[in-house]
Amino acid sequence: MTPLDQTIRGVMEFTWPMVIICVLILSSIRITAIIRNHEKFILYEELLKLLFMIYILCLFQIVTFEDPTFWIGEKNFNLIPLKEISRYELGSRLFFKNVIGNLIMFIPYGSFASFFTKNDNKYLSLILVSFASLTIEVTQLSIGRIFDIDDVLLNIAGGMIGYVIYRALTKVTNFLPNKSLKNKLLNVLTIVLIGIFIGYVWMVMI
Repeated sequence: MTPLDQTIRGVMEFTWPMVIICVLILSSIRITAIIRNHEKFILYEELLKLLFMIYILCLFQIVTFEDPTFWIGEKNFNLIPLKEISRYELGSRLFFKNVIGNLIMFIPYGSFASFFTKNDNKYLSLILVSFASLTIEVTQLSIGRIFDIDDVLLNIAGGMIGYVIYRALTKVTNFLPNKSLKNKLLNVLTIVLIGIFIGYVWMVMI
């Protein structure tokens, strides 16, 4: 099992009760609102809202309860870019957990933030991603964990990759002849994405 698989397993073992409770309660409220207010139901949009909520719950668990990064020295902060990244041997367990992990962790955030704001401005995405990462790092420092500028840089890089993915998907769907076909394609893509995620988590957990 890779370090990433171990992290995912640890996160899901801790968060699955919260995920189930939140999904069921918020889904009941949202379904009631759609029916009572005669709102238009767009499957992929509703599913993405649920996915974003699950992502935030998992992100919260990772940044507040996961074991802190291995640290050398007395200070619990690093303001020198690339200082901590350079400590990890390329391909090592710590490299995958603390470098690749911090990069991958923010890819969904970049995509979700761009989707919900309908944003096509890379500078706005950069601001949103930077604000989220700095908020997390400052909060970690306030609860006795570590503030690391390298984590911020990796999070920003991951978030901007998420923005690029969103923009690429937007350009592809814009070529479709009508909105109905676009919605159908996005419905299918979202269901496939969820299926892949559930399959991966299932394989990690068993």
